[in-house]
Amino acid sequence: MVLRPQILEKDGEKQFVVLPYEQFIEVQEALDDFEDLKALRAAKDAEQDEPTVPLAEVKRDLGL
Repeated sequence: MVLRPQILEKDGEKQFVVLPYEQFIEVQEALDDFEDLKALRAAKDAEQDEPTVPLAEVKRDLGL
């Protein structure tokens, strides 16, 4: 993704960034993916020491 931002200044200081809408959506989706990844990693860390059940056992218990 190559961003093409337009920087708007006020009193000589950078104040705002304007992006084409398509790029804004790309950035928003990338940030959403990043937040999902952080949540997944946190959940994996929290459950790291929890006991697991093999898939074959789950299938057997569910009659699959």
